[in-house]
Order: sequence, then structure tokens, then C-alpha cells
Amino acid sequence: MLTILIADDEPHVVELVRVTLEDERVQVVEASDGTAALDLAAELDPELIFLDVNLPDMSGLDVCRRLRKAPGTACALIVMLTAAAQHDDVARGLAAGATHYLTKPFSPVRLLSLVESLLPGAAWLPE
Repeated sequence: MLTILIADDEPHVVELVRVTLEDERVQVVEASDGTAALDLAAELDPELIFLDVNLPDMSGLDVCRRLRKAPGTACALIVMLTAAAQHDDVARGLAAGATHYLTKPFSPVRLLSLVESLLPGAAWLPE
């Protein structure tokens, strides 16, 4: 089973990711702050992690840096998920270790397209 972690304090964003990606072959787990995201990532070693930049307790950029230093998540795919869409914002996200940067709002089609490009042949693709 493919595990995807989303760390975002906006319930509608979490729900959009869950409804778009989760099925019997894909598990979406959620964290509403950075501390919970780090704990879940250490426990589950997700293949893909979505991080909001503006989490309540710490920056998603800080979470990303910590994930890159941890053995279990150093190679995980990390997508920064945020409304901050300026060139400097994207550059900071990528410099923190993010694999990709997705700006809010986003459509389910855009989300699926991104995930398919990051994980070609992944579990949710039709067999």
C-alpha cells in the first residue's frame, strides 16, 4: 500500500487530497501541524508528503528540512502545498528540500497529474 502524508491545517485541503488520491491501494494520513507531521513521517515512512508552508506550530519549510535529515524520509517525495506563489516562495521551498511546489488553490486534476508525474505507475493508476 502506498502511504501519502498531508500536513495542512485547512480541513478542505486535506479532504480534497484524500478524496482525490485515497482508495483501497492508497492510504492518506493527515497531520494538522508540523510536530504531528514529523511524528507520523517517522512512524510510517510515507512515499509522498504534502506540506503546507504555514503550519500552526512551525514552518512547513522547517518540517521539510527535518524530514530531509531523517533516515526514513530523506528520500521521500515532498511537495510544498501553499498559497504563497511568488518566485522567492518557490525558491525557498525547493531550497528547503522540496521535490515540487504546488500552489493553492489547485484542482483535483492538477493534483493527480502532479502525483502521477512524481510516482509513475503508482497504485491509483488503472491496472
